[in-house]
Amino acid sequence: MLRFEHLIQINDPLVPLLTPLTREQIWRGLFIRAHEPTEFVMGLESCTIEAEAVGQEHTVLKRVLDFGPFQVHDEVTLTPMRQVKVLATATELWPRSEATVRIEEPEPDVLFLRFIYELDLQDGHSELDDTVVALRKQAYIAADMDTVQRIRELAESGRLVH
Repeated sequence: MLRFEHLIQINDPLVPLLTPLTREQIWRGLFIRAHEPTEFVMGLESCTIEAEAVGQEHTVLKRVLDFGPFQVHDEVTLTPMRQVKVLATATELWPRSEATVRIEEPEPDVLFLRFIYELDLQDGHSELDDTVVALRKQAYIAADMDTVQRIRELAESGRLVH
């Protein structure tokens, strides 16, 4: 099992050039990312939402992500204004994995995104060596920083307004 987590600060009073985002804008960006991941994930050719169950506490999407040579089936649980959890089932080319993005606000208007990754390396997937683990962690951080940048772009374009 590989587990990795990190935080990205969204609003920083010490960096006045960064336009502050609201919890609502961040949530709307994460919602769009779940429904239209091709806008966020390089190499993703298409996404088909096979089912969407809207409940009182959360919404669950069943998706098929098409990367061309392979597909990933996953389930996304959206807990409004709080978190998004993605569970991908294992295939021959893809280990069972879980990714969680949680909105955290330790003080009013001080917002962070916590990214948590868990990769199940059992079921025929060998342990990863230290170099591969380090590269994977760097890739997660880069992709997550891209996600935050994309949410900022969506906010500036006015797409994060209901």
